[in-house]
Amino acid sequence: MNDKQIKKIIEDTYDTSREDTIWTMISDFYNRKALSVIIVFWILMILFMAALVYSGIKFFKTEEIKSMIMYSTIFISCFIGGSIVKIFAWQMAHRHGIKREIKRLELRIAELSQIVKENR
Repeated sequence: MNDKQIKKIIEDTYDTSREDTIWTMISDFYNRKALSVIIVFWILMILFMAALVYSGIKFFKTEEIKSMIMYSTIFISCFIGGSIVKIFAWQMAHRHGIKREIKRLELRIAELSQIVKENR
């Protein structure tokens, strides 16, 4: 990638007024490119939440200790699974900001290498 390509990418994708706010991360996350991933995230979260609520209700309605242990294990597993999905979605939301920062660093390195070449 040469300097002109990096500058063009940064000028096209980077807007200083939209720098790393929660709304920019959400708008970057919910774009057409990641639609299939977003659908999978939402399906997994709905499944985990449904199983979490179901096991929580069944836990308090059951009388047997063995069933209580099973429902509490399901509850905890669904809670952890939902948390993992949320963490992965959060990392996906941060991905675009990190890419912009890397592109800016590439541009700075290219500028510094030009300055070093000119000073020699």
